Amino acid sequence: MVNKKEWGEQQQLFKSIVLKPEGFEEAIKLCLELHAMVHSSEMSLIDAVTFEDELWEGLDEKTFRCMPTSKDVTIAWNLWHLTRIEDITMNILVASHAQVFNTEKWLEKMNVQVRDTGNAMTDEEIVDLSSRIDMQELRNYRIAVGRKTREIISEFKPTDLKRKLNDAQNLQRIFDEGAVLKHEDSKWLVDFWGRKNVAGILLMPITRHQMVHINDSIRLKEKYQSPCPKE
Repeated sequence: MVNKKEWGEQQQLFKSIVLKPEGFEEAIKLCLELHAMVHSSEMSLIDAVTFEDELWEGLDEKTFRCMPTSKDVTIAWNLWHLTRIEDITMNILVASHAQVFNTEKWLEKMNVQVRDTGNAMTDEEIVDLSSRIDMQELRNYRIAVGRKTREIISEFKPTDLKRKLNDAQNLQRIFDEGAVLKHEDSKWLVDFWGRKNVAGILLMPITRHQMVHINDSIRLKEKYQSPCPKE
């Protein structure tokens, strides 16, 4: 298993070569390797224990749904949030495709009523989402999103990486589809993504953002030792 320090060093290497034409093939290879490690090995079918595998190992439903203190979120929310962001950025902004979320009745499968990234959720809304969401179907949704991302990345040409993501129609789609709410705590995301190019999205959120929330989820798993105070 690659450790976190090695993953960080590889991500820095990826950042240094991603826009160099002569480094394109290595950059794509690195991107796929980094992405695989922040998803389950079931997603990419690699023969390695990933950081997400480490999270799922021995993870029970109480720990998955628990918010230890009001200063925390939940593992359920972390996985929801980072997967929705991957789905939105890769499929709407990068590929101009339908979101994975809008196929195969994921809303019903996961037993949720929300569509957005969760940035503007209150503690009570986070706890409610976490108590309702189907743990296995969220995992399945995450696998489906990760595989679609890899398909998109594998089809890139060198010129794609510098392509700007400021297409007004795609940015508006994010709001129209309820993927990001027009709330002070969330609407900034659309402006943030719209200033990026494809390479920037691959760096953040597709690799780095995922590691941040997987790390936080592992911390929450380790922190949970007593009955959840917000059950």
